Amino acid sequence: MQRFVPFLFLLLSLRCELSAQTAIEFKLETYVSGFSEPVDIAHAGDARLFIVEKKGVIRIIPENGQILAVPFLDIDSRVIASRGEQGLLGLVFHPNYSQNGFFYVNYINNEGDTQISRFRVSTNNANVADPNSEFKILTIEQPYANHNGGDLAFGKDGYLYIGMGDGGSGGDPQNYAQNRRSLLGKMLRINVDSVSTGRNYAIPRDNPFVNDTTTRPEIWALGLRNPWRYSFDRLTGDLWMGDVGQGKWEEISRQPAASKGGENYGWRCYEGDANFNTNGCAAKNTYTFPVYDYTNDGTNTGCSVTGGYVYRGSRYPNLQGHYIYADYCSGRFWSLRPNGSGGWINVNLLDFNNYDVASFGEDRNGELYVAGLSSGRIYRVVGGTTDAEDAQLKVGKMTLSPNPAGEWVRLSLEVLTADSYQFRLLDATGRALREWRESIGTGGFVKDISLKNLPRGMYFLQVQQEGQTVVQAVQKM
Repeated sequence: MQRFVPFLFLLLSLRCELSAQTAIEFKLETYVSGFSEPVDIAHAGDARLFIVEKKGVIRIIPENGQILAVPFLDIDSRVIASRGEQGLLGLVFHPNYSQNGFFYVNYINNEGDTQISRFRVSTNNANVADPNSEFKILTIEQPYANHNGGDLAFGKDGYLYIGMGDGGSGGDPQNYAQNRRSLLGKMLRINVDSVSTGRNYAIPRDNPFVNDTTTRPEIWALGLRNPWRYSFDRLTGDLWMGDVGQGKWEEISRQPAASKGGENYGWRCYEGDANFNTNGCAAKNTYTFPVYDYTNDGTNTGCSVTGGYVYRGSRYPNLQGHYIYADYCSGRFWSLRPNGSGGWINVNLLDFNNYDVASFGEDRNGELYVAGLSSGRIYRVVGGTTDAEDAQLKVGKMTLSPNPAGEWVRLSLEVLTADSYQFRLLDATGRALREWRESIGTGGFVKDISLKNLPRGMYFLQVQQEGQTVVQAVQKM
């Protein structure tokens, strides 16, 4: 695990961090404003963005960027949102939403408990859901008003993952996170495409504790404090979790896609990898600690991590493979990525508004957005190199065909200025696999590029001339 500690770390790493920031451009621009406490952003596989308002309303931003006047869903009367961490907290669409119209929400009901429910879109209007279609899947009693978790996500396995906080108060006084008979302080994994005796869902047969009578079978992992926001890397399937700390450490945990589940992330025995309350705890080496954590110090570094996403869009190749996350209290944004030798590189990207960054979201293309809780704004992440559309005016239009490709892909470039051009073939993490230069005259330029010996996946061809850049993605099948 790597850890960010101010002062000493800053003195040791200032030079490399500044140089890294030069290479990683990152800013936020307002996309749409006028929301009431937005806490989540989702897409349904099309151009729309769905914005979750804490009070119990889901609104739609269509492709033209104008908020639709009629909400997609309004369940305000079923939601308690008067306290800080309660409300309508999470939204996810079924992987087969285009066929079945199902979506799922996570809210705190009027009894103060977590409610996971399924709704269906209306049959005659794709922009309005049927509020009477609620199918209650799972209700979890909450002993306190805070640490409710709130997120929902489908894995590549098609199962629904539900991140639950430890039940609240402070310090997990009932030790729920380590209690295997409680669903609090856990990552749950359920099958919502089936039901079983006594449940409105089924237990996946390969859940890690399905044959352990001492542990609830819904549990995929345990020892979490409050995994407010988590996400799956859409390329690799890895699960990334931002787990809000108690008072000293904010945590980023990563579960590889190959995991069989069953990890114990340590809370309340440990906060990060530091002792918290080890009474009755197992040996330290039996726990899985975060890949990265940073100090909890209020609005300087932060006090409440907002988990984000591994960037897999195509507009900003310099962000490819970077896990982008933030802190709610300080408004700081960071990039976390592998260093190539088993460790991690963490870079401060931006200092933004305090007490605003509530959540991240992806659109269907993997571009990132941010929900501003206090500002009521949805921001669009802008980063990487220069904008491809502006760059095309100077560098020339580029196409790759066929795309998806096999062992070869043909580059066609409209060259506007005779010059020496730099070419880079990048993998999905942004690592350069191949670099070369070509002296090209004006007009059309065609070159066949070999993809032999490369595994299936997403790659990016980057062309640069006098600081201007054009990037095109290619999928190798």
